Amino acid sequence: MNFMNVDYSTKIPNNVNLSEDRQVLKALEGWHPGYMDWWSDMGPEGFQQSLVYLRTAYSVDPRGWAKFDYVKMPEYRWGILLAPQEENRVIPFGENFGKPAWQEVPGEHRATLRRLIVIQGDTEPASVEQQRHLGKTAPSLYDLRNLFQVNVEEGRHLWAMVYLLQKYFGRDGREEADDLLRRRSGDADSPRMLGAFNEATPDWLSFFMFTYFTDRDGKMQLHSLAQSGFDPLSRTCRFMLTEEAHHMFVGETGISRVVQRTCEAMKAAGITDPNDIAKVRALGVIDLPTIQKKLHLHYSLSLDLFGSEVSTNAANAFNAGIKGRYKETQIDDDHQLKSATYPVLKLVDGVIKRVDEPALTALNMRLRDDYTQDCVKGMLRWNKIISLAGFHFKLTLPNVAFHRQIGEFRDIHATPEGVLIDDATWNQRKGEWLPSSADGDFIASLMKPVTETGQYASWISPPKVGIDNKPGDFEYVKIDT
Repeated sequence: MNFMNVDYSTKIPNNVNLSEDRQVLKALEGWHPGYMDWWSDMGPEGFQQSLVYLRTAYSVDPRGWAKFDYVKMPEYRWGILLAPQEENRVIPFGENFGKPAWQEVPGEHRATLRRLIVIQGDTEPASVEQQRHLGKTAPSLYDLRNLFQVNVEEGRHLWAMVYLLQKYFGRDGREEADDLLRRRSGDADSPRMLGAFNEATPDWLSFFMFTYFTDRDGKMQLHSLAQSGFDPLSRTCRFMLTEEAHHMFVGETGISRVVQRTCEAMKAAGITDPNDIAKVRALGVIDLPTIQKKLHLHYSLSLDLFGSEVSTNAANAFNAGIKGRYKETQIDDDHQLKSATYPVLKLVDGVIKRVDEPALTALNMRLRDDYTQDCVKGMLRWNKIISLAGFHFKLTLPNVAFHRQIGEFRDIHATPEGVLIDDATWNQRKGEWLPSSADGDFIASLMKPVTETGQYASWISPPKVGIDNKPGDFEYVKIDT
């Protein structure tokens, strides 16, 4: 079978020869109705009968893997797609460094592997649930289409993880797959597994921040899992990364367009001080200080997704050859970290200090540092827009001790600059640093849907280039169908 191309002749599109794997095919076909019920209940609200200009993977060849066409979302062909198998691939790190990659689950690592797959799988439907109401307030058909593209691909990523559970973990895997459809984002009784995926996404600025910051955490986790010695997981994550790039593009360009529109409106109105919030808001755009507050919120929530800075679980997964580092094969070391150290930010006698820890237990910290460096790239572009417009204002990432619920700084309060403060000061000043209910109300007041072809809401600029190089007045979503 050609593993590059996708077989669309079966109910479940795939490039893993499902038609000859009857047991797994039957299990997935049994799971399919529950997935469709979940999509109907928790997928995008409204627009289910609209034709949306979506891309669908027809191959896993990076030179050309997707085609675009109009499709109704419930008819989207979710499938099982793995990157091509690398011949003679070996485990690239840990105690099994250099040994052949596993094609089956090693018994001693079964529980750890299953948990990692379930956690990754749980994030995929969670973000769909968080974003399900956004279609009603989309600033353009272009943005509406991008939202739905992200949603259907998160759905496909769920399928990718469920395939691994069904094929390699037997009854346990089937039960976990059912639980992925049972949990709900923000539900009091059965919430999603990670905190950031139980937060509301109430508006489009939140959506852009989520796709920039939180999906970027997903990118880092997928990169780490793509190094795995368990080859089916590695191949699954390698192809997911191809799709994930668009999600971060939506976030980065979305924020760029919000910043651009705000700067244009301020300039046209002769406003020179970006901190004159009332005047800027009167123009029907989102002021830069409020964008900064949203950035503080989403970056800090995303940092929590990396877990504790020092972690024996991360060390054990690395030693086992299950989860590596970001771009593991490009790192110039022994890939076993037997005597290496890594600097970790810790709270020592009331002061934030860098402390050298064994690199093995500091893997979460290293991955988080890689994440922060990756985040900075988009911020440079946003700040360039502001400086080219002639304004003295800079969007910045807050200190890692700011607004944390997990890890070294969960029990303290710090300003965005990293100054430690007491509870009273935090409660008095947190509205300066995080979005207030009044900020949320103002943003909500701008969230009016724009459904005319080629038109955009007052608070966001049009994109520089259309999706699939389509013209500015292209009808990305045919609503009246």
